[in-house]
Amino acid sequence: MLRRIGFAVAAALLIAASPEPPELWMGAMHGETPTTLTGATVLDLAALDQLVATAKPVLVDLSKADVRPAGMAPEMPWLPQHRSIPGAAWLPGAGIGDIGPEREALFVQRIAALTGGDKARPIVSFCHPDCWASWNAGKRLVRLGYTKVYWFPQGIDGWEKSHDTAVVAADAAWVGAPTTK
Repeated sequence: MLRRIGFAVAAALLIAASPEPPELWMGAMHGETPTTLTGATVLDLAALDQLVATAKPVLVDLSKADVRPAGMAPEMPWLPQHRSIPGAAWLPGAGIGDIGPEREALFVQRIAALTGGDKARPIVSFCHPDCWASWNAGKRLVRLGYTKVYWFPQGIDGWEKSHDTAVVAADAAWVGAPTTK
């Protein structure tokens, strides 16, 4: 009986470990993510610290934008502040699976602008733990031919355990562009 329970627990753990999907993730953006991202390097906090200190990577925050609380009176001021890794470019919504062709083209343009058109420039995608948005963005970057793609799955939460965050505004070109999606 104990042996069967042990096998059941081991099987459940294997099933629970999210394998890397072959395509962009189209499901819910919050949930267990894989531990790998083919074509990219997965960073822990120490590795990110070293990369930031030595290579000055482009940091891309894929966290979703805050939404005005339901039921909040329209006349009440609402001034959300997004805190992130200092110096990050924040592209809210750019990590969802299907962003549509117009937003996809804009993503390509914004990343090219952020990297100065250098596909060998180190670039780090992140958001929060268990967030598929940064994984999807990292996968997009690899597909676009960027050769030094890094994924920081601990995200802002992992960063702020030992570092200060900064208020970061959403990338104006990204949020100001019209969307048909």
